[in-house]
Amino acid sequence: MTRRRSGLRRIVVKVGSGLIADAERGPDPGRIGPLVADLAALHADGLEVTLVTSGAIAAGTARLGLRTRPRSIPEKQAAAAVGQAALMWHYEQAFEPHGPRVAQVLLTQEDISHRARYLNARNTLLTLLRYRVLPIVNENDTVAVEEIKVGDNDNLAALVAHLVEADLLVLLSDIDGLYTGDPRHDTDAHRIERVEAITPEMERRAGGEGALGTGGMVTKLQAAQKAMAAGIPMIIADGRRPGVLRALARGESVGTYFAPRTDRLAARKRWIGFALPPQGVLDVDAGARRALVERGKSLLPSGVVKVEGSFQAGDCVGLRDPEGREFARGIVGLDAREAELLRGAKTAEIERRLGYRVADEVIHRDDLVLL
Repeated sequence: MTRRRSGLRRIVVKVGSGLIADAERGPDPGRIGPLVADLAALHADGLEVTLVTSGAIAAGTARLGLRTRPRSIPEKQAAAAVGQAALMWHYEQAFEPHGPRVAQVLLTQEDISHRARYLNARNTLLTLLRYRVLPIVNENDTVAVEEIKVGDNDNLAALVAHLVEADLLVLLSDIDGLYTGDPRHDTDAHRIERVEAITPEMERRAGGEGALGTGGMVTKLQAAQKAMAAGIPMIIADGRRPGVLRALARGESVGTYFAPRTDRLAARKRWIGFALPPQGVLDVDAGARRALVERGKSLLPSGVVKVEGSFQAGDCVGLRDPEGREFARGIVGLDAREAELLRGAKTAEIERRLGYRVADEVIHRDDLVLL
């Protein structure tokens, strides 16, 4: 590779099940080989590369001779346990001629939402990259249940990009970018080359799930939001195109480019805003929203108009404006019962309503992230 995209040092690449696995036969060496050659070329050029891969359940489904994708959690976990070993074997075999050593890293939502485990995962990944090992990351579907699932590898890839402070996130798909409509049915649909901000209209146009995977364009837009907020550019590109990763690394215009925010969030705020699943919701009035968004203030009880969920102090909650849109998330300083008792209260009323003294803020501005 003779030239490289400016500033590109560390890249996270996500590949979906449909690009590497056959519905009946599982992982396909004929599909995995070109992908691995592309990844190995980036690695040989000095880039630090992390691969987020789907395909364990698809591989296990084939190995177990199941006709359809498992539906129950125990069946999915069994298929993942069988399939993960097969998937890694295929990757190791494919990488071996090219030189890079690979490592398996399995994560759950708990590994990401628990601060200490989040930092441990980060340290492990960064150490592997320092040793010039190529981490291969997947969700740990053998143990994950709904409460501890990220749920799809598009969002997992964005969180991994946060963990390793990536310079670029690439989602390889069976489509070459984000379109103005569904190109399979809309002949007037055209590819959007650059996205500065994700709009409600884009979200409405996003399609559903693929046949083998658990994601669709909806999850890719969610991943883009996470990446852009962290100051990480993201690209959706056609994983079936030979040499697509090398073309991206050279700076060629490929797929759809999602521009990063210039005011990138600090690491802890990225963790609050995107790694923690909200345990409740606080509806706030228009005045509170202006104070939070325009003046950088903390959320006080007086601005809270409705409390939903069963959360504890220290949990993450979402904030909704009067139009019902979630616009922020934060670490709440009260539990749900206290928040309900203090709803709409002035600062001077806090002790009288509760019978004891707590902090004046429901969410301190240092623990608040605007989405």
